[in-house]
Amino acid sequence: MNWVLVPQGIVNGFLNGGVLGLIALGLVLIYKSSEVFNFAQGYLLMLGAYVTYWFAGLFDTGNDWLTLALAIVPAIIVAILVGFIIERVALRPMSGQPLLSIVLMTLGLAQLIEGLVSIFFGIEPRGDFPKPIPPMESFKIPFDLAFNGVIHVQKTRVAAFIVAIIGAILLAVFFKLTKRGLAMRATSEDHELARSVGINVPRVFGLSWGLAGVIATLGGVLLAMLTGVSLSLSMVVMVAFPALLLGGLDSLPGAIVGGVAIGMAQELVEASKIVQIRHSTEIAPYVLLLIVLLLRPEGLFGRKRIERI
Repeated sequence: MNWVLVPQGIVNGFLNGGVLGLIALGLVLIYKSSEVFNFAQGYLLMLGAYVTYWFAGLFDTGNDWLTLALAIVPAIIVAILVGFIIERVALRPMSGQPLLSIVLMTLGLAQLIEGLVSIFFGIEPRGDFPKPIPPMESFKIPFDLAFNGVIHVQKTRVAAFIVAIIGAILLAVFFKLTKRGLAMRATSEDHELARSVGINVPRVFGLSWGLAGVIATLGGVLLAMLTGVSLSLSMVVMVAFPALLLGGLDSLPGAIVGGVAIGMAQELVEASKIVQIRHSTEIAPYVLLLIVLLLRPEGLFGRKRIERI
């Protein structure tokens, strides 16, 4: 292990993990309400980033802060509409079908979204996404453990982490204190029981997909501020899945904790002196996930379900 790089890796992993956790929250939302593992979430994230990019070009003011603020509002409205349309047109007719059929439907939606984005926006990466904070600006934190050094903390990463945590807190408040949020929690427990007390379950499903679209758009914007806009943004969900399973499929705090754990694991692997290990950051989340699930199959914060016969 290259110990000089470890403090920097911990900081970067912690900040990156907040964004991963926010993306995992969108997966938790869909699973909690409908028990569907949404493989299209990464593509909704990519779509949200491209739509925000398009509106930013439409409302370009010359000031990145104002441009992004003007662009993200209509992009969120589009994300809500897309979520509603997906639930109403693609998934509601699948009600009562085997779970595998519904999961395959989300895979089909992923390919459809990628194809539409390629047609309307092209396949070339776009590096001119509004960046209110220049990516290279950073705080410098001196430290002295066993050696002298400086930790560079990118301001963009800090801003993305703060937005991710605020989003997670607002979502938790929504679930606990609002009528719609309580209805979603009741629906996640038992669909038939929720119907028996007057909850409109299809409407709850639509709301879940709308919120998942909003979360995906926010995640896409945060990532685009760091890396620009490209079709490869959709692949970040492959890292969010381990974060989701690590924290627990039905746990909102678990998604954030899982995201932070995965982010740190990736950065610490990059700090290794062994080249083969340093180049295995893509599999590091899955190795960590495997270790945790062997000890705690329901995840760190997931509920242990006991089925009686």
